[in-house]
Amino acid sequence: MRSAILNVAIAASFAAGAAAQPHHHGHHHHKRHDNSPVEKRDVETTYIPATVTQYVLGDEQVSPEEAKAGLDKGLYVVVGETTPTFTPPPPPAVTSTSSKEDAVFIQKVTSSSSSSSSAPPSTTSTSSAPAATSSSTYSTGATGIDADFPNGKVPCSTFPSEYGAVALPWLKLGGWSGLQFTPNYKIGDLSISFIENGVAGMAKKTGFYSYACPEGYVKTQWPEAQGSTLQSVGGLLCNADGYLELSRPSSKKLCEPGVAGITIKNKMTKNVAICRTDYPGIEAMVIPVDALPGTTRSLANVKSADYYKWDGKDTSLQYYVNQPGVSVEDGCVWDCSEDHDECGNWAPTILGVGEAADGNTYISLFPNKPTSSANPRMNIEITGDVSIPCYFKDGAYAVGNSGCTTTIPSGGKAVITFSNA
Repeated sequence: MRSAILNVAIAASFAAGAAAQPHHHGHHHHKRHDNSPVEKRDVETTYIPATVTQYVLGDEQVSPEEAKAGLDKGLYVVVGETTPTFTPPPPPAVTSTSSKEDAVFIQKVTSSSSSSSSAPPSTTSTSSAPAATSSSTYSTGATGIDADFPNGKVPCSTFPSEYGAVALPWLKLGGWSGLQFTPNYKIGDLSISFIENGVAGMAKKTGFYSYACPEGYVKTQWPEAQGSTLQSVGGLLCNADGYLELSRPSSKKLCEPGVAGITIKNKMTKNVAICRTDYPGIEAMVIPVDALPGTTRSLANVKSADYYKWDGKDTSLQYYVNQPGVSVEDGCVWDCSEDHDECGNWAPTILGVGEAADGNTYISLFPNKPTSSANPRMNIEITGDVSIPCYFKDGAYAVGNSGCTTTIPSGGKAVITFSNA
């Protein structure tokens, strides 16, 4: 698991949870697009090293090896993620050798947890696309993306696909991406001290029901109150009467378009399952983008300063990239039924994206260490209006073993291309 992103550091928290589904935190990447205004400027680019990650259990630091062992055995569970505040370098960027340090907070698993941008471009397929090879049967089934959600009118037993939410049936949670039961929570509480992560087969209870949105979109709902031990909490509120309420009433719609400009292009004959963490929420890597052969897909991005805040800090989005040929049903889960060491939480590489306060979008590509020792069985390259080259080619990352980060300016474009190694 990693929690660093160039200029943008990501801190993760782990908390106790009943059979909770933890998740890892990734890094950010930046890109640049051809024919962009950025190409008309003389810019001295710089590589900002990834941060040093510390693992903290209570008040004590834990070695990466011990943390990894606890994650692998299900003894720890992820609950928080953040992009700490930072001051981006003014243009032109200056070379820097400084590094940052962030922390991953973990707790032992017990029986319960205590304590607008323009719309993204539509998906297109290239005329020269090879025949798709994928075992996926995934279909969004979502409608009404622009419809206001009828607060307090929809039963908790009804998944709100008519209001833009995308059901994830393979998780066996009634379509929801995650369930956080909070029986003691009351609207107006400053924090939530008891959180129980729901699993398949559990009876539905009062709490927060998280959901996926179509590709290029992000969810809008999370309560102002968060976990008292810094767990992230997200989704609609299932109230004591058994009806769904907006947990963030300022947003009437369940999904909103992310910052446009980042796309995925798959030149291979196999699909690639790209899985975003359910954040804020249970933080498992379950939000899918299925990059079928020969297609171009939208990758959601957010203005970090205007999106969810973790412990008062800006946050970003992380995507786990599975090996070619893994379906979203198999790969967009915490623990895969097959190829455990290179799939889901153990996927070989992570993409991180977020638009910072300076208007630049940071895009990172980095190995999923120390959780996974696998390397992608494909080439991955970020092109477009990028500040520096960032890629994984022929078994190596552009800058070093820790991956790379690049930026695109406001209004810029980046294409992340998958191709045969």
